[in-house]
Amino acid sequence: MPDFDSFVVFAEMRTGSNFLETNLNTIPGVACLGEAFNSQFIGYPNLTELLGISYEDRLDDPAPLLKKIRGKPDGVLQGFRFFSNHDPRVLGKILPDPKVAKIILTRNPIDSYISRKIALATGQWKVTNITKARREVVSFDSPEFEAHLQAHQEFQLTLMHGLQVTGQTAFYIDYDDLHDLQVLNGLAAFLGVAGRLEMLDQKVKKQNPEDIADKVENFAEMEQSLARLDRFNLSRTPNFEPRRGPGVPGYIAAGKSNLLYLPILSGPVDQVVGWLQALDNVAPIQDFTMRSMRQWMLARPGHRSFTVLRHPLARAHDAFCQHILCEDGQGFRQIRNNLVRQFNMPIPEGDVIVHADDLLHAEAFKIFLGFLKANLSSQTALRIDPSWASQANLLQGFAQFVVPDMVLREDELAEGLALISMQIGHSSPPDLQPQPDPHAARLARIYSPALEGLAREAYARDYMAFGFGDWRPLSAI
Repeated sequence: MPDFDSFVVFAEMRTGSNFLETNLNTIPGVACLGEAFNSQFIGYPNLTELLGISYEDRLDDPAPLLKKIRGKPDGVLQGFRFFSNHDPRVLGKILPDPKVAKIILTRNPIDSYISRKIALATGQWKVTNITKARREVVSFDSPEFEAHLQAHQEFQLTLMHGLQVTGQTAFYIDYDDLHDLQVLNGLAAFLGVAGRLEMLDQKVKKQNPEDIADKVENFAEMEQSLARLDRFNLSRTPNFEPRRGPGVPGYIAAGKSNLLYLPILSGPVDQVVGWLQALDNVAPIQDFTMRSMRQWMLARPGHRSFTVLRHPLARAHDAFCQHILCEDGQGFRQIRNNLVRQFNMPIPEGDVIVHADDLLHAEAFKIFLGFLKANLSSQTALRIDPSWASQANLLQGFAQFVVPDMVLREDELAEGLALISMQIGHSSPPDLQPQPDPHAARLARIYSPALEGLAREAYARDYMAFGFGDWRPLSAI
């Protein structure tokens, strides 16, 4: 086990250090004391002293405060956040010392630069209630960014060199990994503490999760300025969803044939399961474990696997009708109550809810789509349920165990199933029985470009990755 007497989080402004500190303080036996050596304050802006040492005394000599932080008082491993503009006298003491655990938090510099510009414009540096988040479009300044980038790179080089010459290693964590529970528990193991997180503390919300093009008023000018710096990947779609596991218990195999279905919830799952049963005239195999799934695959050389995509708007509407408007015992009542309380969703009381009025239904669904955008950006304290997690993220999870041979589309499902069944030796596969989305008729009545736009904002990755256009009822395709 490591034998550290303290720790430091090396970071910069707008890299997610507040969120990391909040979760470090949730781990039993760990205490992060803020920006203990910030030149403008001690610990936090509203404090005048920390561990009995005043701001003025710390300015005179940081060593006494550093001594109080170290040594595990009451068995608690204490640490602090340290930025490149903090007291340089402290860096010279902690960087070469192997008893101080080093955590290095990084983020794409262009993202942290834009985030800082927005925070300066809005005056909002931390968000705990997403409904009070402020939005601002800022201007990119090339010389300003180059200075930001140079300072960032110089600090990282200083840290790397300091660790190399003393034979130390650090725990590197990226901004995009902050919502990965396993990574944060790996950090706890690195620190040598026994405590672990059971769930993430979501009080601190992500700010401004939109595409960078939507946050910069002179985006074209920024692209030209940074054209030589391909590593910034400006065209990417932000993704803040936690990484998902492969979801093996949800896999469904044909009863006899060498065919495996990887279901995406809120899609045509029942229709595909019915087709699998007709394929072999026997019930499909379900409830796999990792071991039984491996055994199934090894025993069936030449097997094929597939999944089925549904249009994001139709899939979101299915999840809304199935889980928000109907209480199904899977813990969705808490989410529904939150939608009513925090997002002012208009839904009547009761376990089975039907909006008699299409306009009311459309308004409630509109609010749900807004919630999805925040939820999928990890801006809410509520879980990202597989029923509405992005299909791109679910496919990445599948790929940890098995990469599907085919990714079929709901609007081409019959042809796709016929093709993949013929690949495993079925010359006359059964027809796919019509089983239309039971909620499609209502979606057709309430459909509007505004709803489509909200779906595109929530599921930007799915629209881009899978080439979805505007939704149309399957009967019209």
